[in-house]
Amino acid sequence: MILYRIGELAKAANISERTIDYYTKLGLIVPESRSMKNYRLYNHETLIALERINQLKQEKYTLVEIKSMMNKWNSATPETDVSDKLALLELQMQRLEREVKALEPMISGLKPVQAKRALAALIPQGVACMEAIRLLLTQGPPM
Repeated sequence: MILYRIGELAKAANISERTIDYYTKLGLIVPESRSMKNYRLYNHETLIALERINQLKQEKYTLVEIKSMMNKWNSATPETDVSDKLALLELQMQRLEREVKALEPMISGLKPVQAKRALAALIPQGVACMEAIRLLLTQGPPM
């Protein structure tokens, strides 16, 4: 098992040591053990968790929300895991809906040809995404 000291973990995750200290104090990450010289040692799963935290921060989640999600993910059974992921998908869809509504004034200001071109690429992708979600929700578990 690979164990990282704080500096090594910071370098691997491309974040500061101070950020790792802060996340540790918040309980977002937990050291695996301590070295003989009392250095905190983190495992590879911590590196994956840091990548997930960074991704969620880019999606504009707060650290409190991220901690809550990570606690759910870490304690989830397969059934609750699926439920939580579907709930997260619903939140993302609501966020996208808000963003689309914010774009409506700009889209209505475009000329019809410009609007058609702008929406032409999105509509097939959106329909495909909605169809995939519909199939997922209507399809029962495999027998």
